[in-house]
Amino acid sequence: MATDGPGRRDGPPPAPPPLPVPVPDSHTHLDIVGGDPAAAVAAAAAVGVDRVVQIGCDVASSRWAAQLAGDNPAVLATVALHPNEAPRLGTGLDEALRAVEALAREPRVRALGETGLDTFRTPDPAGQAVQEHSFRAHVAMAKASGKALVVHDRDAHAAILRVLDDEGAPATVVMHCFSGDEEFARQCVRRGYLLSFSGTVTFASAAGLRAAAAVTPREQLLVETDAPFLTPTPYRGRPNAPYLIPVTVRALAQITGTGLDELCETLSANAERAFGPWWAGPVPVR
Repeated sequence: MATDGPGRRDGPPPAPPPLPVPVPDSHTHLDIVGGDPAAAVAAAAAVGVDRVVQIGCDVASSRWAAQLAGDNPAVLATVALHPNEAPRLGTGLDEALRAVEALAREPRVRALGETGLDTFRTPDPAGQAVQEHSFRAHVAMAKASGKALVVHDRDAHAAILRVLDDEGAPATVVMHCFSGDEEFARQCVRRGYLLSFSGTVTFASAAGLRAAAAVTPREQLLVETDAPFLTPTPYRGRPNAPYLIPVTVRALAQITGTGLDELCETLSANAERAFGPWWAGPVPVR
């Protein structure tokens, strides 16, 4: 979850042209988007975004995500304590971590996250220490469960890599809303992580981010909205939702020099490899 607010200046953007091959939104917050989540999922499917990953950020939203995924076959869930949530919990942190661990056992919960580090919103050293404790606990849960780890990284690139290297990263690590430059992308790629790009890659000021996307192997790319945040250009400042994924996918196709059909097929395969199948079938063993 980012902090670039969704805005309401002109209402929801129009639906973009549909994608030729369906892709998933690998990171969204339908609980914050508001309204009927089933309607949001249907609107996305109408433009070729046929699956979503609903993200948990605290115990309540993690429960909501797990319930939504259980009710809607187009939705998978993650569960976690957001890094900025962890310091707020005080003595309740360990109890909350136990609740997340229990929710992670649900079959349609496919990742621990978003967890990680955020020195922008939590600048004090004591709060950062709590974040790191929580992050390490999520890494351990992801490894124990064999599920993916979805990482929130804001102004904490070196520390994120330090913790993952110290703990030993899970088999699947997703760098949510990738925010680093080309060199940081190369470091993540070397470690085998998946880099998930949001609407920020379309911002005029994001030349470094586009350079990072350009050097990321296609098989390590994901795409997300982080809705209702980070609405892509030309709709920045208006509310984001999963149906806007095609705008970012088309931008990534240009940045990476990949045909749109091929990129859509690759993004879909990458998401299924990271999170397992949405439709009926066994969760792959990693």
